Amino acid sequence: MASLGKIARRGFLVGAAAVAGGVAFGTWRLRTPYPNPLAPGDGAAVLNPWVVVDGAGVTLITPRADKGQGAVQVQAALLAEELDVEPKAVRTAFGPAAPAYYNSVVVADGMPVAATDDGVIARLLREEVSAAAGKVFGMHVTGGSTTVPDAYETLRRAGAVARETLKRAAAARTGTAMADLRTEDGQVILPDGAALPYTELAAEAAEVEAPDFVPLRAPSAWRILGQPVERLDMAAKCTGTQTFGIDHRQPGMLHATVRTHPGWGAGAVSVESRAAERMRGVERVVEITGGVGVIADNTWRAMQAAEAVEIDWGPSPIAESTEAMWDDFAASFTEDRHDSRFKDEGDVDGALAGAEVLEAEYRVPFLAHAPLEPMNATVQVTGDRADIWTGTQIPRFVQDHVAGIVGIAADRVHVHNAMIGGSFGHRLEDLHVRQATELAMRVPGRPVKMTWTREEDMAHDYPRTMQLARMRGAVRAGRVEAFDLSIAAHSTFASQGPRWGVPASGPDVAIVAGAWDQPFAIPHYRVTGYRVPEGVPVSSWRSVGASGNAFLHDGFLDELIHAAGADPLEERLRLCRHEPSRRVLEAVGEMAGWDGPRPAEGRGRGVAYCLSFGVPTAEIVEVTETEEGLRIDAIYVAAEVGRVLDPVNLEAQMTGGALFGLGHAMFSELTFAGHRVEQRNYDGYRTLRLPQTPRIVETRALETTDEIRGIGEPPVPPAAPALANAIFAATGRRLREMPFAKSVRFA
Repeated sequence: MASLGKIARRGFLVGAAAVAGGVAFGTWRLRTPYPNPLAPGDGAAVLNPWVVVDGAGVTLITPRADKGQGAVQVQAALLAEELDVEPKAVRTAFGPAAPAYYNSVVVADGMPVAATDDGVIARLLREEVSAAAGKVFGMHVTGGSTTVPDAYETLRRAGAVARETLKRAAAARTGTAMADLRTEDGQVILPDGAALPYTELAAEAAEVEAPDFVPLRAPSAWRILGQPVERLDMAAKCTGTQTFGIDHRQPGMLHATVRTHPGWGAGAVSVESRAAERMRGVERVVEITGGVGVIADNTWRAMQAAEAVEIDWGPSPIAESTEAMWDDFAASFTEDRHDSRFKDEGDVDGALAGAEVLEAEYRVPFLAHAPLEPMNATVQVTGDRADIWTGTQIPRFVQDHVAGIVGIAADRVHVHNAMIGGSFGHRLEDLHVRQATELAMRVPGRPVKMTWTREEDMAHDYPRTMQLARMRGAVRAGRVEAFDLSIAAHSTFASQGPRWGVPASGPDVAIVAGAWDQPFAIPHYRVTGYRVPEGVPVSSWRSVGASGNAFLHDGFLDELIHAAGADPLEERLRLCRHEPSRRVLEAVGEMAGWDGPRPAEGRGRGVAYCLSFGVPTAEIVEVTETEEGLRIDAIYVAAEVGRVLDPVNLEAQMTGGALFGLGHAMFSELTFAGHRVEQRNYDGYRTLRLPQTPRIVETRALETTDEIRGIGEPPVPPAAPALANAIFAATGRRLREMPFAKSVRFA
């Protein structure tokens, strides 16, 4: 297929360029398009940013990273639906790092606009300002459950334009009217039934004028989208033949690992490496930013030698322990640490002044991403060119950072993206790539694969921030009357943005996401965010702020509902002022056969709701007390996604997200002692295991709105409060701190 470099593009919205007997197509939604990033190989035919045709077949460019969530599958399906090719009959490639693949939606969730706000200003911010920001910064980024909403129209349009251009080429060759041509299975079909394969038409398609606009097919005409299909990567993953970044091989490749400060923000005072340098297979031990790296002839020897290096570490500036960090959080509820107050309805102080006030304090711990594939990257630096083979969610930021380290132009840095063995947000960071680049520069011309040990991966995970919440509330006449929630947390974007090279200023919506924007008509309702001073560098974790804030918000809401003597589901429905959210709550109640929170002694069930990433999601968890501990019997998940494009994968994402949320609520935390992370491997960082998985996991996706949403993250936030509320119903114990295993025993 085509190699992935740079080529000029002609045309305004759609371009077609003759390249080595081929053609390239693409669509652009903003007025000034970025140049086409694809360049041909020998005899290849390139179809602008997303579709490539050559003599061997069709290649679909799927630029969003696939970290197990099925991004390649859905992107290929969007293109194939309009292009009239079978996804299994085509090749896919991630494409190069390029601003042409900017994400127009990823910025939207950081806007201080509720998803339920359909006003002119809200739509302007979500649809225009966020799209412009994504383009200006060339945000070739995968995250925020945005792959589907960002690609939904763009990739279908690219496939449609490519299809119609190929039909024009067929019409020019045969003299047949366009209206008499149709396409099917990668071919243009003539009126007499004769078929012209796309591969035979590519060169001619380059010479015809591509249409500026092609109407998209109605969902009623879809053949692929909306239908249950087998994922393109299923066979490879089931047979162990799927290639991930960690599997990459290059001729003459060296292997490496690193040891950096076990805390944060400091480096080595002294290094004694002579013993390590004498070990078998070791090429060299070198100092890098923050520590040392070992280059050897295989990964195991590099890791063994790294352990043999004697290092005197400098003092870390972060707090000494988790307890000291909680003190910093508790001290941040002050005016000078005030970050936002996007929700302030009614007269909260007045309502609380004349009522019996319920108060509580909730805590959410640091969490590691802890994906199965440790961070790794293969880098080769040769003259004024650098090549990186890795799995990343931020290829353009990787490109810029490596260019700065090597001292070359960004377009001389080539990022070859790979399948990712889990991320949960971890691959939104690139410290490992920068370290691999430093090592590769020590052996010019030789590719160096750098792999973190599990211990290094856990210690330098850029975790999800801790959260400390203080709440006050009141009820009146059997109803929730007042709700005052204050949340203290590190700013995710103030920490992560500068590492990307993106300026971070103003309030951070992530501090209160999943709390301030919940569609409940509580008469007196306030949510305030407080920014804790920077300490441990933090990063995006699956569902970001909402992952913990749903527990803070919905857990306390459940306390107020109980104090009011109301039914947990019925009171949420009464308060809900957003019709799609009401339907989700009704659906999950129907799925679980809800008739109250406590069907029998020693058993309980809890309901929870969270609106995150524009997706209303409700969950019900059922638990039973046993002699061995609490057993989770069932979890029911309902969400409004607007339109289901891949029902099989959507069910998998809803199931996986809910179980991911349960496991972390039950067992997971990242703690610090001596300025260092205490959990260094999976034995100390537990999550849900198969014997503890609920016997019943039932999901339902509603399609009652016109919105197109992603589902990778929204099922995570409601899991923790639903479980906590179920435990309360079963035991009478109100859990206000995660992980719950600190307070209860699980079977």
